[in-house]
Amino acid sequence: MGIAALLLTAGCTYEAGLPADNETATTTGSGTGSEAPTTTVGDGTDVRPDPPADRIGWENGVWYDDELPITEADGLDDSELRLVVDRAMARVERVRDLEFERNVSVEVITREQYRERNVFDFRDDPFENQVYEALFLVGEDTSAATAFESLYGGSVAGYYYDGQIVVVGDDSTAVTVDRGTLAHELTHALQDQQLGSAGPGRTTDRRTAYQALPEGEANYVLDRYEERCASEWACIAPVNSTSSGQYNRGLFLTLFLPYSDGPDLVGELVERGEDWTAVNDAWSDPPASTEQVIHPEKYPDEEPAVVDLPDRSDGEWEVVSSRGRAADTVGEAGVFAMLWANGVVPKENLFDDADRYNYSHPASAGWGGDTVRAYERDGDYAYVWRTVWDTERDAREFRDAYRELLASKGAVERGDGRYRVEDGNFADAFRVQRTGDTVTIVNAPTVADLDDVYERGGSRAGVPTPLTREGSESSDGRPALAP
Repeated sequence: MGIAALLLTAGCTYEAGLPADNETATTTGSGTGSEAPTTTVGDGTDVRPDPPADRIGWENGVWYDDELPITEADGLDDSELRLVVDRAMARVERVRDLEFERNVSVEVITREQYRERNVFDFRDDPFENQVYEALFLVGEDTSAATAFESLYGGSVAGYYYDGQIVVVGDDSTAVTVDRGTLAHELTHALQDQQLGSAGPGRTTDRRTAYQALPEGEANYVLDRYEERCASEWACIAPVNSTSSGQYNRGLFLTLFLPYSDGPDLVGELVERGEDWTAVNDAWSDPPASTEQVIHPEKYPDEEPAVVDLPDRSDGEWEVVSSRGRAADTVGEAGVFAMLWANGVVPKENLFDDADRYNYSHPASAGWGGDTVRAYERDGDYAYVWRTVWDTERDAREFRDAYRELLASKGAVERGDGRYRVEDGNFADAFRVQRTGDTVTIVNAPTVADLDDVYERGGSRAGVPTPLTREGSESSDGRPALAP
């Protein structure tokens, strides 16, 4: 870490635990051991005795329930920020029942500075473009990278990376820290120091599901933190900040699930273990699908199906890959975001729950697994998306919802499950086919291209058995392959 206290023109960098130039942590006592040492802060006031060793609820001379000698109205100077961070660390420890092993660097920057840093380094990726085009979230007039850059540039309140927290503020004239953002990101720092992880998976669905554990835990801790601010702790005032600019709200929905539904998953785990034990254990066995996050009762036993999607393209269409991936899974959260963003799921459905977003709807619930594969031919792109559902009824509901989505784009039916959207950012040909509990969607530039991308009937490759969960049966009564 090694970041010194440094006040910048429009930001402040601070490493928790380093005393400011005008403040020294001192101990007082008789020298006989009859009195415990105390810490002297800002105004010279002695607070309760320091513990003989570091402990939960105390960090760098500050207790979790201390009142701080700070003035917020004109922004925080470096010594005040130091106290705020130390107390927040002690409070996160108190709530999470884990001890920080080392100090955490905290930097406050403006949103303009954040955008200039290009923290996430978004790059155009044809494979990713096709995945989000398949969800009708990113059209052919833009790229997923551009949409993500706009989204992250306007909505990120802070982030933790490699031992450092960066808080993004809207005030360019004074250093202000939102207490919620600080508590959330400090929880990530504590996770990094104390908890091992199995790591995120390679698909979009598994990565999002994995994030529900760290982000859900951070928001769960934040909720408990805020409860104490309202009842027993003296806290700095929250900073009112809102997302700036226009961004893709459907895309936002695919990213926000861990923050919205993750806390419920963590809360259920806390109740199962009556403490943090089950949460700690989950770090070695994180959720395997967004379905398990949306429906916590399905974690950890109901694993997603592995959906086989053979390549049935002709010799002209080539599979598109990225970072070693030639296929992706978008999950129940991706399906819901697609249907909600395109008006198939009513807007108010998202807000049924006062405490979180509601990602559950009959058209997306019952998801069992999916695979998306992208193709390219002479600069044209196409994709095949296969979904497997818990029951044939679930598959029909999804198919009907997808047809409604196509109709909203002006699709004209061309017979035999084929459709054509003539105009707009999603102008393409589509084939929608349900077989039992499986729905297969083929996309291509023209109706004539559909069979070239994915041949109906499978003369170029065998038709795979629809995969459902272990212990269930496929639509024709044969035992399903276990995932």
